[in-house]
Amino acid sequence: MNPKIKSQRRKKIHYRIRKNIGMGTAQKPRLSVFRSNTDIYAQLIDDENGNTLASASSKDKDIKAQKANKVDKSKMVGSALAQKATALGINTVTFDRGGYLFHGRIKSLADGAREGGLQF
Repeated sequence: MNPKIKSQRRKKIHYRIRKNIGMGTAQKPRLSVFRSNTDIYAQLIDDENGNTLASASSKDKDIKAQKANKVDKSKMVGSALAQKATALGINTVTFDRGGYLFHGRIKSLADGAREGGLQF
């Protein structure tokens, strides 16, 4: 598939998802996920104030030091983000999969966040 068409399709899906899930607030932030070919990034975003409350990625030192595949590292990112969220007193979020299919690394990140105590 043409990469330009593929990225445009993902953007359309992402806009549709954002329209349905709405805005993140300080009490219930939006858990936004970005997936590259090698890494995965997750943020808790308060859209009302335009702030990132917490973030985690597979480039963090403790996660990068682990010898694991990308799916396992995604689960570690989810649990690390859940720990940061509970330290801030956040336990419910809205999940924004960013136009990606809920499959593989995205699903693994969500499972890690759920096991860490986040509800969505």
